[in-house]
Amino acid sequence: MNDSDNVPLVAVAHGSQDERSAHAVEMIFQRVRRLRPELDVRVAYLDHVEPGAEEAITGLAAEGAGEVVVLPTLLTAAYHSTVDLPTVLARVRESCPWLRVHYGETLGPHPLLLDAVERRLAEAGVTPDPATALVLASAGSSDATANATISALTDQLAARGAWGRVIPAFASMASPTPGEAVARLRESGAARVAVASYLLAPGFFADRVADQASAAGAAAVSPALADTPELAWLVLERYEEARSRKPSVVSGS
Repeated sequence: MNDSDNVPLVAVAHGSQDERSAHAVEMIFQRVRRLRPELDVRVAYLDHVEPGAEEAITGLAAEGAGEVVVLPTLLTAAYHSTVDLPTVLARVRESCPWLRVHYGETLGPHPLLLDAVERRLAEAGVTPDPATALVLASAGSSDATANATISALTDQLAARGAWGRVIPAFASMASPTPGEAVARLRESGAARVAVASYLLAPGFFADRVADQASAAGAAAVSPALADTPELAWLVLERYEEARSRKPSVVSGS
């Protein structure tokens, strides 16, 4: 494999004040590095954690990189991927006008993420059962399109197994909340309600999902997706997709 096949990857996650979150993100990319040891993989964050996205990208340019893939390590396309990161890339274009940047798609939606959801559910002792209703719980967004994506994923998850019913929930910015969703399913007669966490890493939202769901009577709550093989495979798939496209920040090539 020649150098042109190994464009450096800068994976940009949201960032959290909760140290568990950054640790989980780092573990995801440790797995990516094991899968592609020849690939230069850098992890950066939009907030709370260093290095920041701009620092990581310009740092690679200072080291001599002429090309980079920037991957929004987010489960849905919303404000962070459509506004925050493009704003960062505009500043990079000003400071490093020679750098060619391939801007990748967000991780989700993608079938591999549903594979990871099912893996985490199984680890929590939950398998498809007509007597079990399921809540797919995400962080939630002010972007209605992002929330609609989660609703669409519930239909796809329902089609994969014989669940009693599958509905979405949102830890913030939208309804129903995880607690409301669990209560709604129990009131409708579900014999057992489980909650699948559609979250990248442990932290504030994962705790909120677990606390609300448990208080409302959920029988099980799966952990955040974090260091699952499916996420690492998906990162590399998104990397290759982005690398194969024309750079979105172009300067003389």
